[in-house]
Amino acid sequence: MKKILAFVVVASIIVAIIIGSLSSLDYEPTTLMKLKEKYSKKQKPKVDHSKFKELQAKFESAQEVTKACETCHNLTSAEVMESSHWNWEREEYIQGKGIVYLGKKNAINNFCIGTKGNEQSCAKCHIGLGYDEQGNIYTDSTNIDCLVCHDNSETYSKAAEKAGAPVEDLDLNLIAQSVGKPLRSNCGVCHFYGGGGNNVKHGHLESAMNEPTKEIDMHMAAEGMNLQCVDCHLTEHHEISGKLYSFASSCTNRNTCDQCHTNAPHEKDLINKHTLKVSCEACHIPIYAKENYTKLYWDWSSAGKLKNGKPYVETDSAGNQTYLSIKGNFVWGKKLKPDYVWFNGTASHYLLGDTIEEGAEDLVLNQLNGSYKDLESKIVPVKIHIAKQPYDPVNKVLIQPRLYAEKEGEGAFWKDFDWQIASKLGMEDVGLPFSGKIDFIETKMFWLVNHMVSSKEETVQCNECHTRNDSRLAGLRDFYIPGRDYSRLVDTAGSWLLLLTFLGVAGHGALRIINSRKNKEVKNG
Repeated sequence: MKKILAFVVVASIIVAIIIGSLSSLDYEPTTLMKLKEKYSKKQKPKVDHSKFKELQAKFESAQEVTKACETCHNLTSAEVMESSHWNWEREEYIQGKGIVYLGKKNAINNFCIGTKGNEQSCAKCHIGLGYDEQGNIYTDSTNIDCLVCHDNSETYSKAAEKAGAPVEDLDLNLIAQSVGKPLRSNCGVCHFYGGGGNNVKHGHLESAMNEPTKEIDMHMAAEGMNLQCVDCHLTEHHEISGKLYSFASSCTNRNTCDQCHTNAPHEKDLINKHTLKVSCEACHIPIYAKENYTKLYWDWSSAGKLKNGKPYVETDSAGNQTYLSIKGNFVWGKKLKPDYVWFNGTASHYLLGDTIEEGAEDLVLNQLNGSYKDLESKIVPVKIHIAKQPYDPVNKVLIQPRLYAEKEGEGAFWKDFDWQIASKLGMEDVGLPFSGKIDFIETKMFWLVNHMVSSKEETVQCNECHTRNDSRLAGLRDFYIPGRDYSRLVDTAGSWLLLLTFLGVAGHGALRIINSRKNKEVKNG
């Protein structure tokens, strides 16, 4: 009986193994293969908006379209009005300042400086209709601009200097019946053109990303994964994941590469170990501003020059504006290697009215926090933008001037070219004192480089960092990099170890040869 039972057990195991081997796949799909399969399937719209009766009426304004949208999406407006895209600020914790509301309303940048008092111009990149200085827009849901994010006809456009209103003579019915999931063009209309033109701010977000080649971006190229912005920047209740660290400080709601690729995407374990301290972007984005130039330096102190009493523009051979009477001198760059800094996901910011310490020579408006010893920090690539901007040397604060007005005589710098009046009125707009004295001070901003991902063949090579000559990481001196750094103690100890290892191997080999000969002599003797 026992023999029969044992036979049955053994036979069952053998059968199970055979069935398992026959039914198993020849391979286990890799993460990359799963991603390709997922994103190769094009999603079909679940709704045809052209069939809705609410969208058949003749629309005279974008507000009327929003009202029609709300007849079905009757809880959406509340979500939008809670979002940072709508409020231009979010609750953040800044070390040394505590909980603050941080955003375009109160953070100073070193491009067009600030929004307060300049809403007519700046609100072209707001998701509202009719921004005003009093902020009345925030209380009226019909001022939500649904179309700027959801137009799939790619014909909707905001007007310049009209506080967020669309251009005239749009076919609002066609646009309203063509809405859907946001396209790259919806996101890019603001994020590609911020700062006054294509690729001005970011360096890695520009018009070429609307239809990039694989050389420009592996993820978004049609012949690659053909990803849309919203494939990575996921949205929940109209709050979009990802943070722009010119206006963010806490390590929450971030987008990271390992959302899709995991933290061990390489075949070689040595490379995977690099991800402990090196971000994916640091290796996979060797250059940025691949297609169009990006702005690197802005000198406000030279603004205001006129020719024959009129403002003028100067351009370089590539068509970049190198001087504007309303803004000053610029320096541009293309196909640039990033700078590199430590970053732990948190940042500190210069806010309106913050006092500048005496003798401050390196004023960073959005300091990215991190260091080698910080366990949460990784090396990340950045674009550094430097500007010389107006400063009150008595009150020791940066000045936010009034820049925009519809006509001359209202004191705005872009019309009247008077720093004194523009500074006085601008500081009144933000409720801060102005001494009457104006100086100019250099500031820095760090812009994380996250897009324009290259193919694996074009990634940063080992010897670009591990070298004493022009290392990419030459600016990070708080840790030791083999090949880049020299230590007499380490090099001497290493040389002795190599020498002793060689002598040990040679000695061991010699002893084996001698013993082998002795053994032969003994056998032959």
